[in-house]
Amino acid sequence: MVPITVVESELAAQFQQVGPASAPAYERVKTLIATGVRSGRWAHGQQLPSEHQLVGALGLSRMTINRALRELTHEGLVVRRAGVGTFVAAPKAASALLQVRNIADDVRRHGHRHRTEVVYAREEPSGAADPELRAAAGPTVFRTLIVHFEDDTPIQLEDRLVNPAGAPHYLERDFTRQTPHAYLNEVAPLTRGEHIVEAVLADAAERRLLRIGRHEPCLLVRRRTWSGDVLVSSARLLHPGSRHRLEGTFGTD
Repeated sequence: MVPITVVESELAAQFQQVGPASAPAYERVKTLIATGVRSGRWAHGQQLPSEHQLVGALGLSRMTINRALRELTHEGLVVRRAGVGTFVAAPKAASALLQVRNIADDVRRHGHRHRTEVVYAREEPSGAADPELRAAAGPTVFRTLIVHFEDDTPIQLEDRLVNPAGAPHYLERDFTRQTPHAYLNEVAPLTRGEHIVEAVLADAAERRLLRIGRHEPCLLVRRRTWSGDVLVSSARLLHPGSRHRLEGTFGTD
């Protein structure tokens, strides 16, 4: 067992201060652990006290402790490894909600390594495109399916349709060296973008590429971008919910 930062007697004392006292016990356990993680008492990757230790320290049932840890896992704050223990989860990758940014830059900004795997890059009939892109592109579009990784963890599945008129050499690019976003912003600089965000479940093929379970919730961002008056790209960006968050800032000016 990896040594824990807070001894059991200290956990018991801290639990008595978690309130309100009328709250369900499992919610108070969640608050105790979440406060410890967010304060830095338990760092990213550090092992938390075991269920057995928490039961002994807090005087609660194993069922109560298990429920608290299970819900914290679903919320992405901790990860549980069968037969090993419970650990503080890595911070979620973040992308901009109100801006169109390069995912590679976002990953590197957080001190991690970005890489891609190209599932395919091809020309195909434009029938699957939305009506506006189909009208702009004509009979065919370029399509790429790419998995983006943060270190060795897949964090985004990018399914992108591109108007050949806006980027005629798109399929010639090596997207393991440059992201589609970065390339398109070079040849058809972004002047306008549109985001639609949904909560979805991935299909079997998407789950395999993202390495997630059947019931893992996902964030889906549907993004369209224009250069001047030309609709250049329509992308479907799928993120595992436990590994990603969307963020944005705005003002009243």
